[in-house]
Amino acid sequence: MKPIKVLYWLRFFLGIAAAVVCVGYSLATNTVKVDAAPSIFINGFSIAIIVYIISYWIIKPVFVTKLDKPQKIFTTGIFLYFVTWLVFWVLFNTLLIAA
Repeated sequence: MKPIKVLYWLRFFLGIAAAVVCVGYSLATNTVKVDAAPSIFINGFSIAIIVYIISYWIIKPVFVTKLDKPQKIFTTGIFLYFVTWLVFWVLFNTLLIAA
């Protein structure tokens, strides 16, 4: 498989993992309420950004020689990551609130 495809799939699964971390944080801090939606979103989005940046620093040494531009590692799959995070985060929060 090409390095770009591997990077896209990695971003997809990292988006799911970031959603799980965000829901876990909501459970740990006991902020799973419908009326606390703005603070839950801000916390979740902050965690998603932190996970993305940490994953970039972990992924960078692996893909730096496989891609022609090093900055392409940071931008490849960023939209996919955040869309995947948002979809799964909303899904997991909905299931958590309904339970």
